[in-house]
Amino acid sequence: MRLELDLQFFAGEKTEKATPKKRKDERRKGKVAKSADVNTAILLLFSFIMLAVFGSFMKEEMTSVYHKSFTEYIHWDVTEQTIQTIIFEGVTELAKIVAPIMVIAIIAALAANLMQIGFLFTTEPLKFDLKKIDPIQGAKRIFSVRALVELLKSLLKIVFIGAVTFFVIWLFKDEIMMLPFKHLDGGLAFFGKVTITMGIAATVILLFLAVFDYAYQRFDYEKNMRMSKQDIKDEHKNIEGDPLIKSKIRERQRQMAMRRMMAEVPNADVIITNPTHYSIAIKYDEEKANAPYVLAKGVDNIALKIREIAKANNIMMVENKVLARSLYDVVEINEIIPEEFYQAVAEILAYVYQLENRV
Repeated sequence: MRLELDLQFFAGEKTEKATPKKRKDERRKGKVAKSADVNTAILLLFSFIMLAVFGSFMKEEMTSVYHKSFTEYIHWDVTEQTIQTIIFEGVTELAKIVAPIMVIAIIAALAANLMQIGFLFTTEPLKFDLKKIDPIQGAKRIFSVRALVELLKSLLKIVFIGAVTFFVIWLFKDEIMMLPFKHLDGGLAFFGKVTITMGIAATVILLFLAVFDYAYQRFDYEKNMRMSKQDIKDEHKNIEGDPLIKSKIRERQRQMAMRRMMAEVPNADVIITNPTHYSIAIKYDEEKANAPYVLAKGVDNIALKIREIAKANNIMMVENKVLARSLYDVVEINEIIPEEFYQAVAEILAYVYQLENRV
């Protein structure tokens, strides 16, 4: 029994790393390796640190607002002016309290994104896409490996953060038991300390999990970016152009150049021939060049075509086998002839001009 191997099957396997072009195209669409947990962890960490640093300042500002509300604002008459003043002063004080946290939160969020993907601005993810609401695609996402990883990640967060919370509460259990006997200021300070300690500890755990999440996101991104050998060939075709199309374009360019060259033959002063294999159309115009130059040249069929056009336009043809072949090999179209051919070409032109004057 003979077994046949279908190589097309293997050509479709995505086994190759993504090319720089594909990476650039996907990045332009907003598809990058990024972990949302890294952003969340860094944002929370800096926010809790700022709470620890500015906590006393925020407490004083809030106390000042409450004090002013119950000692000053409460005695004001309710008028349009007093309401505007209270709202303005309240918003100003609130901004002073929240501003440090907000500024650091924004900086932390930007820094987290820059660390992962660098600077990237694109509106592609905001565009409407029917695939995003396709129920079949949605079901595939629900029962995919990524969904299982996300579930496992959520369970780990619950377990670790729950353990950290329990540990912090256990650490302060004695002080918690003494809370009923503490003054209000002392109780608030204690709750603030416990909250910040618990928040920073939980954030460190989140940051630890975020490192693994980023590694997975990177792995999954690279996996989804893989290309088949056929994909790479198709991309190369798109960049370089289909060889068949390129050959047709080159052929068309040659035909256009040929037509332009043949159109110049009637302007020649003389055609130097082989006489059968080579034809060189020479022109001397002292306003355009300081020496004779080649208007057209060709061998075999092209040479014959040049001679036919010359005959139809009464252009003189002079036979010089050596000169015709030398000029064909050395001089390109619209180029001035080299100095070593000046004498030979000058003699031919002089001969042609004499005949024309005689006519």
